Amino acid sequence: MKEINLKGLYSTLAAVALSFALSFGAAALEAAELRIGYVNLERITRESGAAELANKRLEKEFAPRSQELQRRESQMKSLQAQLEKDAMTMSESDRRAKEQELSRLSLEFQRMQRSFSEDVNLRRNQELQQLIERADRAIKQIADAEKYDLIVQEAVYRSPRVDITDRVLKALAEGR
Repeated sequence: MKEINLKGLYSTLAAVALSFALSFGAAALEAAELRIGYVNLERITRESGAAELANKRLEKEFAPRSQELQRRESQMKSLQAQLEKDAMTMSESDRRAKEQELSRLSLEFQRMQRSFSEDVNLRRNQELQQLIERADRAIKQIADAEKYDLIVQEAVYRSPRVDITDRVLKALAEGR
């Protein structure tokens, strides 16, 4: 009676099963077409009509404070120039008073400038968040309508063939 090598039989059967599974899996992947898209979010925040409107709103909203800062800066420069021009002819007490006034104006200007920058950044971030939410909705509509499996916003490399940024910009312009 011959002895059957079961270990060899099992390993041969396992190899055949693995080969079959890999062949079947590759065929299944080829049958299903994967649609991938790419969106350049930086372009959307720079080129979309909604981004331009947001920038105009911000400019209008902060124009009075910007003008006030410019006025204060001009006032400081004027006082500085006057102090430099008249320092030699001024009394010591007048010169100290002007220097203290200039120092006070400078500190106040710096405080106003910091506050202005913080407020502008806060509002810009709010506007940007709203724009991104609108863009996300447009991207989802495009993905549903055109049967995309995956849309990414950041990639190390992407082919121009998968870039759908122009379609998203168009959808945003149309108000979708």
